[in-house]
Amino acid sequence: MTRTTRTTTYAALLRGINVGGSRKLPMAELRTLVEGLGHGAVRTYLQSGQAVFTAADADPDSLAAELSAAIEKHFGFTVDLIVRDHAYLSAIADACPYPAAELEGKQLHVTYFSEPVDETRFDDLDRAAFLPEEFSLGDRALYLYAPNGLGRSKLAEQLARPRYAQSGLIATTRNWNTVVKLVELTRPA
Repeated sequence: MTRTTRTTTYAALLRGINVGGSRKLPMAELRTLVEGLGHGAVRTYLQSGQAVFTAADADPDSLAAELSAAIEKHFGFTVDLIVRDHAYLSAIADACPYPAAELEGKQLHVTYFSEPVDETRFDDLDRAAFLPEEFSLGDRALYLYAPNGLGRSKLAEQLARPRYAQSGLIATTRNWNTVVKLVELTRPA
């Protein structure tokens, strides 16, 4: 009797690569690197750091550590990254508290966190001062509604300040178009 190994499709969300001419990580080389780790059906999406792949059911944090170490060895610099499966990505999209279907992709963003976020870290933030911009926390995620886009968002700027950072936490942000595309790319065949 042969045992069938169950595989899952994951998305690796890399933080801070190919931005402003530094920390260059060509997507073709990333695909080759992920394949070299023994993962299948490897694809990348955009140049900003999304890799989709299949792997035997595994702990996403272990997959992230493995890929991060391989990137450091191959490219010579460290990259913070988060790995999530389709079920998680889909649940995050489904739980969006804002009317995503009525908004442009640049108006809505999700920041994915490596761990749960302590909601009390935002207690002293005067949310009313940033309206109509607003945010809401989800499962290891922060939803940001920025009607004029992320680049003009005063709330995003405030949320990125060190006083709101949580030690040891990896955070990486994607616009809504990418959020939806990652759900689609990781959907089981």
